[in-house]
Amino acid sequence: MQTTHSVFMVRPVCFSRNHQTATSNSFQRYGDYGSQDDIQRQALAGFDGFVNALKDNGIRVYVFEDNGQQYTPDSIFPNNWITLHPDGKAILYPMEAPNRRKERDRRLIQALANEFTVTEIIDLSAYEREGSYLEGTGSLVCDHRQRVAYLCRSSRSTVRVMDNWQSITGYQAHWFDAYDEAGNRIYHTNVMMSIGIKYAVVCLDALISPKERTRLEASLTDSGKTLIPITLSQMASFCGNILELSGIDGQPVIAMSQRAWNAFDAHQQAVFTDYASIALAPIDIIEELGGGGARCMLAEIFSPPVRAAVTPWQIITESPESEQIDRPDVREH
Repeated sequence: MQTTHSVFMVRPVCFSRNHQTATSNSFQRYGDYGSQDDIQRQALAGFDGFVNALKDNGIRVYVFEDNGQQYTPDSIFPNNWITLHPDGKAILYPMEAPNRRKERDRRLIQALANEFTVTEIIDLSAYEREGSYLEGTGSLVCDHRQRVAYLCRSSRSTVRVMDNWQSITGYQAHWFDAYDEAGNRIYHTNVMMSIGIKYAVVCLDALISPKERTRLEASLTDSGKTLIPITLSQMASFCGNILELSGIDGQPVIAMSQRAWNAFDAHQQAVFTDYASIALAPIDIIEELGGGGARCMLAEIFSPPVRAAVTPWQIITESPESEQIDRPDVREH
């Protein structure tokens, strides 16, 4: 269950640099990227190209349109507000930026629940009221087979919420401190490491504590992973922000951006291509302004399908509907 063949993505309507997240996300860049219309066109081109690359490699991609009724410049990164689990649980997460909290879309959950088994929705968003956060698989990089969740300490990943998440899921937390080349705390664990079935891509140089570095390396290797170390410079090019998936033929597929692929050296590229198909597309504007890459755009669906066979479809959420979900129950935890 380390990988899945199904993901959902949210096609943005107002993508831009989010000033509410910039203080904690040093991967966001400043610069002249043209008008808002230019930025949106570039974001849509990158998004659609990435969707096509995933589908061409046998990944089932479910695309939702952002309804555009609220200002949600980061809606393109849905993995931060929801995770969908094999036991039917859906967990909603507390988000640091107020405008990111608006991304939680009950209509989207309802649409997914019509096709996948969602038996329980656990809403952790109440932690926002006390300033505690945990931003989904941005904060959490999981080794599902070992039931370990790796996460770096940041303002977006709070021990109090993580303790609750552990009690819900039964996973064990592995905490560490990680920093970029300029000494800024890394805001999300998934920009510095990625865990697949066989390999773990990780920027060990981001850990300044030798003890924590040794402990992280040992944990990954003891779990049977072959390490692919990346440098701080490669991390800045989103080499850690990749995701292993499984094609419909069962073969591994690694999703990443064109920028990340170009930043891997020839040996690393050969390791990937010998093992898996590569699904990639240029998403430079999303990485530059959003401070997140290919992995951030993908929300994995581990929930079992309601029917025996599920085919990809595109869901358009254009008009407002009731925020009530017919099923299942929603509860705070």
